[in-house]
Amino acid sequence: MIVGILFNSPFLKAQDIPKEYFDLVKKGDSLYNIKQFEKSAKMYSSAFKVNKWKGLPNDRYNAACSWAMANVPDSAFFNLERVAKMMGYNNYAHIIKDSDLIGLHNDKRWNPLIELVKQNKEKADANLNKPLVAKLDSIHYDDQTYRYQAQEFQKKYGWDSKELKDVHAILRTKDSINLIQVTAILDKYGWLGSDIIGDAGNNTLFLVIQHSDLKTQEKYLPMLKEAVKNGKASGVGLAMLEDRIEMRNGRKQIYGSQIGIDLITKDYYVVALVDPENVDKRRASVGLPTMEMYLTNWNLKWDLEQYKKDLPKLEAKLIDFISK
Repeated sequence: MIVGILFNSPFLKAQDIPKEYFDLVKKGDSLYNIKQFEKSAKMYSSAFKVNKWKGLPNDRYNAACSWAMANVPDSAFFNLERVAKMMGYNNYAHIIKDSDLIGLHNDKRWNPLIELVKQNKEKADANLNKPLVAKLDSIHYDDQTYRYQAQEFQKKYGWDSKELKDVHAILRTKDSINLIQVTAILDKYGWLGSDIIGDAGNNTLFLVIQHSDLKTQEKYLPMLKEAVKNGKASGVGLAMLEDRIEMRNGRKQIYGSQIGIDLITKDYYVVALVDPENVDKRRASVGLPTMEMYLTNWNLKWDLEQYKKDLPKLEAKLIDFISK
């Protein structure tokens, strides 16, 4: 199953990758979703080719899923072995249950691959606080599952549907419970690094604060800044939190991470941004990809000159975010 997998590449940074790579990966995802698996797999290969045959770990894994579903096991194993041997893939629980890879289970290469993934996990988990990791795994599940469900319901039933309203009600309840648990962890331990709670756990701390109320975000912002300074958290997360706080205070965002939606047209747009001419420089400084790359997630194009013309009306929209 093609999903976002929480592990990072020590070799590649998003801002160093050609835009064409991300365009091709997106096409690969779309082809997978309509079950054109061989075309999807070849699109991933095209993406790797334009980037000197280098790929981000998630994309290598997703390419393997498409190759497996297309009944091309050699290419599937090539990509899986690459992420396991060279990129330290360690999501053992996911890979052994991934329905896309069932066709590989009887291949003689499967067990050695799984053993390597298991060893990667044991190495990564050796010094972790396992009770906290388990708690944060559960929190992460609740934080993300209902957000994905809301996205699907919005596409399937529409913005004003009962189904979407019902899942949003569940999400608000889950967010409240998650926030109580995460703030208790932060208040007791501070902002824990990946060396103690793993990458996924570290990311979960950010997600819950990012999805909290403005008062809570402002309270824990200094703690996150200190964690980034000490190498215990991501500068990307800090940039996103700073943008959200600025936006919710009715001020222009700094890094362009916040995307709004017009309540009437339902069109997405980049929330008002300070000094748009230099936004990509600021994004690169914290590890974010260019605006052009980033906006492909919403099928938007970054047109700097048009954005500057639209900026006055975007500034007027900032009032919509105050106190949300």
